[in-house]
Amino acid sequence: MAEGKVYWENRARVTVDADYQAGRVLYYHREVGQEAKIPFTEMVIEHNEHFLIAYKPHFLPVMPGGAFVNECLQQRLINKTGNQNLQAVHRLDRDTAGLVLFSTNPQTRSKYHQLFAQRNIKKHYQAIAETQAGECLSGKSWHVNNYLARSEPQFIFQNHETPPNNKYAQYAESLIHCEEDNHKRGLFTLSPITGRTHQLRLHMMSIGFPILNDRFYPSLQPRQADNFNQPLQLLANKLSFVDPLSNEPCIFTSRVQLEI
Repeated sequence: MAEGKVYWENRARVTVDADYQAGRVLYYHREVGQEAKIPFTEMVIEHNEHFLIAYKPHFLPVMPGGAFVNECLQQRLINKTGNQNLQAVHRLDRDTAGLVLFSTNPQTRSKYHQLFAQRNIKKHYQAIAETQAGECLSGKSWHVNNYLARSEPQFIFQNHETPPNNKYAQYAESLIHCEEDNHKRGLFTLSPITGRTHQLRLHMMSIGFPILNDRFYPSLQPRQADNFNQPLQLLANKLSFVDPLSNEPCIFTSRVQLEI
């Protein structure tokens, strides 16, 4: 409080001698020592009075958490725009790059949250995986639907063809298409129908093509410092939805694309 790091909900600073007020909410901007810097730059694709679309680079988390507080997409965008009300409407894994939708206006935020809750937003991804000579995958498609359940350790998941005896198992469904194959690597487009944690990574593994540079699948790699030269080859490259306020169709495409 003495350093001015505690706030009321209206962003006014809470002073050391402020009276206790039952039921009021306080905010504290957590700090971490020697926070690692992510050497990649985000890009703003669209910014208006209700939402912002940004490109998130690999390795940068969307929200603060763990060892990352200032080095997250949301805080970088707050610093860039000056909008303290900026809030992510959905998330991507830290290892995944691509487009993220933010609400810029608390008064209309719920409308954009409902896009995801009601599955009224379409997300499309690109992924690169290693392939074998003679497989001729270009033009081939897969419709993957199965169940995902936590494994050991708890932050990774397993594919199950039928519902496992696990109350936390979730149904997952994706469409996968191979756009290009040079007999060493394939470029895939992925369209998730559901939105489960690690869904696309698991579904690519289930068809025999784990995503290049995946640190979790098919086998968990030992914990080590980020290798910025080997990012996970997964990119959320397109978002499309009907704006809940204007009723206009919106399609946003990442300026960064994966290539083999």
